[in-house]
Amino acid sequence: MTISRRTLLVAASAAALMAQPMAAAAQDLPRNVRMVIGSSSTGGDTYQNASILAESLSEHLGINVRVDPVGASEAFKALARDSRGTTIMMHHDQSYLQELYGIEGSPDIFAETIVGPTISVNPGNAYLVPADSPYQSMDDILAAAEAGERVRVAIQPGGVSEIGFTAMRNAARLRAPGSEANIVPVNTGDQADKNQAMWDDLADVINGSIQANEQFTQLPSDDPTAMRFIWITATPETLNKAPAEGLGATSRDDMLAYAAPAVSVPMTADENFTFDKEFFLMFNPETDPALIQAIDTAMEEIYAKGAIQERFLSSFFTPQYRPMAEAQEHLQSKNNDYETIISDLKSE
Repeated sequence: MTISRRTLLVAASAAALMAQPMAAAAQDLPRNVRMVIGSSSTGGDTYQNASILAESLSEHLGINVRVDPVGASEAFKALARDSRGTTIMMHHDQSYLQELYGIEGSPDIFAETIVGPTISVNPGNAYLVPADSPYQSMDDILAAAEAGERVRVAIQPGGVSEIGFTAMRNAARLRAPGSEANIVPVNTGDQADKNQAMWDDLADVINGSIQANEQFTQLPSDDPTAMRFIWITATPETLNKAPAEGLGATSRDDMLAYAAPAVSVPMTADENFTFDKEFFLMFNPETDPALIQAIDTAMEEIYAKGAIQERFLSSFFTPQYRPMAEAQEHLQSKNNDYETIISDLKSE
């Protein structure tokens, strides 16, 4: 097996981090840090989470951390070009899912970057149906596929929306082998595109989020844009950390009724599929390990104070700091689990 220079650099840099006796002092950090994110939107959850973290790091370290929403492809390019520590990247699970799905140009983040600490979770990843849909539950959808009915699911390929779609197909296959072929993708773009696919009757189910779609679930059932939640992928542990009042008119208890174990989407014969959309940092592998450690240490100190947790919760995000070594192990484990499901279905 040939090992690339970049892979060796990642391994060497990670080892240096473990051996680093002292993190760089705040005054040794660059005065200006560009935090590129894997989204081009300034209104989405990636930008919201990045802004909270960037402001907290700026205040704590006395530096200027600026969020730059350039999109995933450009963010990875920018990160690869800058080994000085003046560019860092923040994104979520799509960073490794794209590579698992074989999206052209997607890096293997575990070989080509240094995966940093986790930041937070968006517990709101969800799937919805029109308010007048005949499907009242995920069991109805799986039963329809088993009966030969075509169920169209609007997703954005290669990311967090597709992993839930893959889980649906896997659950259909477990229930009735071959029926997974009846759960078909409608490939779209962002959330507005997925919503429109539903309203244009091009999709029976769409990927959405509590934050973006809850407002449509409160409309009168005869409104043509009205929707219903049918599945929230977050673990019950994550949802239980959310504020009890929930979001809008949907309480936390309401949300739990759409999540495991109340809603069953089997991953195996004994385990339900769940998915927490997690945000985390990434670094260029040639960056001075002391600078990376300084940011990790700063985050530990910030989270110990507690104020950042309140800021995340007020925006309906779950704060979840894991130090770098723990985060790397955790995200690699998630990658391995989802790789099994994806590889089994990828050729179908």
